[in-house]
Amino acid sequence: MIKIYHNNRCSKSRAGLKFLEDAGVQVTVVNYLTETPFTQNSLKLLISKIGMKPEALIRKHEDVYKMYYKGKTLTDDEWISIIVEHPKLLHRPIVENGLQAVWAQPPEKVLEIL
Repeated sequence: MIKIYHNNRCSKSRAGLKFLEDAGVQVTVVNYLTETPFTQNSLKLLISKIGMKPEALIRKHEDVYKMYYKGKTLTDDEWISIIVEHPKLLHRPIVENGLQAVWAQPPEKVLEIL
């Protein structure tokens, strides 16, 4: 089962979802900002499937990042806690196939796990 962690208000996330749909992939949409928030453990597991450091998945142009976290050196667990508290800081879309996940920027990156 393919999941996309999605924000409908984000053009890049919509482009990722459209790419999957156009490719004929059946996808489960996870609205992590409103309906299915991350827990510390669920986000840690997802990020481990991506194989990136949590800080690399932070949207650094967001005001909350600039105001509170810019320039700080934090542990991976601290960054994960920050994303759980402020989920809009997470880059999107993220696409997961169960065993692997990818930050689908550009949307074609999803082909790495299909």
